[in-house]
Amino acid sequence: MVFEVLKELFGLRDIIDILAVAVFVYGIIYFLVATRGFQILKALVFIGIFWFVAEIIQLRTLSWIFEKLWTLGLFSIVVIFQPEIRKTLARISERTKVIKFSSLEEKTIERIVRACRFMSDRQIGALIVIERSQDIEDIVEGCVYIDATVSVELLITIFYPMTPLHDGAVVIKGERIAYASCVLPLSKTADLPKKYGTRHRAALGISEESDAVAVVVSEETGEISLAVEGKLERNLDPEILRDRLEKLMGLKDEGS
Repeated sequence: MVFEVLKELFGLRDIIDILAVAVFVYGIIYFLVATRGFQILKALVFIGIFWFVAEIIQLRTLSWIFEKLWTLGLFSIVVIFQPEIRKTLARISERTKVIKFSSLEEKTIERIVRACRFMSDRQIGALIVIERSQDIEDIVEGCVYIDATVSVELLITIFYPMTPLHDGAVVIKGERIAYASCVLPLSKTADLPKKYGTRHRAALGISEESDAVAVVVSEETGEISLAVEGKLERNLDPEILRDRLEKLMGLKDEGS
């Protein structure tokens, strides 16, 4: 009986409409809770209740103010959450397209690993970003154009202390060192131990903003770390680093 009444009141299109709205609202709430917007979400709920009460008791001036502020508020939210929105859209794009990583040969990975081994043994700080399917040129800043073949000697020279380009990140696109001395977005995660400094936060930041991977060599300890998808894999030896990079760049199956 109840089913028959519901069938008369709601058609298939109405049910799909309700489900779509529910998914949309859930997505917005999840996005706000998962980012820095949780406090803003609570403020919006409070304002919404206040506005509802104002409408019920017909406080016309206050209702008019809320109506005008609503449009401004939506615009402000877009501006405030621009980085998170960009990252979310990028993730959606990655999942809906055929992923094609930048071409990176085993010999190039070997050169990166050898350079990291050399710098790790001598506690030379380094930050190497390897681009994959997503172009990161709009994320990095202050770069010096290099466009040179990846070599052990060049990587070591760039990061050697007191050289002009050592303080920043190297960006590798395919078989080329595209840029050096790049400034990367810093991660805001609170989970990173205090012993890890700006290089590690920058590595995490670029891996959160894109699908790039970042290799970090600590100048304090010589420890090699790898940042992937907002997570930091710490204390890697060169052999494990080589294996991880080959898998991440699609040169080796993840199960092997």
